[in-house]
Amino acid sequence: MANIAVARIKREFKEVVNDQGVAQSQIKVHLVDDKFTELKGEIAGPPDTPYEGGRFHLKITIPETYPFNPPKVVFKTKIWHPNISSVTGAICLDILKDQWAAAMTLRTVLLSLQALLANAEPDDPQDAVVAKQYKETQEIFQKTARHWANIYAGAPNRVPECEDKIAQLKQMGFDDDKSRTALSTTNWDVPRALESLFN
Repeated sequence: MANIAVARIKREFKEVVNDQGVAQSQIKVHLVDDKFTELKGEIAGPPDTPYEGGRFHLKITIPETYPFNPPKVVFKTKIWHPNISSVTGAICLDILKDQWAAAMTLRTVLLSLQALLANAEPDDPQDAVVAKQYKETQEIFQKTARHWANIYAGAPNRVPECEDKIAQLKQMGFDDDKSRTALSTTNWDVPRALESLFN
C-alpha cells in the first residue's frame, strides 16, 4: 500500500479513536490487520429512528490511492434502508462515490453514514424495493426497519406482529431469513410472501 495512504489512515484512525464527539455518537473503528488496509467500523443507530439502539458493523477497505479515492464501505449487519442494499450491504452515498474529496476523512465517512440512517435519500436508492416502501407506505417501512434492527443489530424494540408472521412461514418449512425477506418485500402480506417464496 502506498506510503501516503498508510500515513494518512494511521493519523485518521487515531483521530477517530481519540475523538470525544465520535465517542459520544457511539462510533467505533478497529484494525483488522496491521497494514491499515482493512478496518472494521461500528455505528450506533441514531435516536428517534427505527435503528435506535442497534449496533451496525461495517467493513472498510482502504484503497492504495487513498485519500484521493474514497474508502470502500459495506454494511456487514443486515439493515432495511433505501440507500443500503438489504442483500449485499452496498451503500449509495455521494461522498463514497463522485462527491469524495481528499480533505475528507474516516471520521467524515462514519459520521455521514450515521447521519444517512437518520436521513434517507429515497430518490437516490441502493435498494429500490425499500425505497418504494419508504415513499409509499412509511408506516410499514418504519415497522420493517425496526424489526430488522432488532433481529440483526440487537436494537431493543421488538415488533411482535412481524415475528408472528415469520413464525407462520417457518411452520410451513421456510427458514427465518427467507421468510423475513419475503415478508419485508411484500409489505408483510403473508399470501404474497408465500407466492414469492414458491417462485
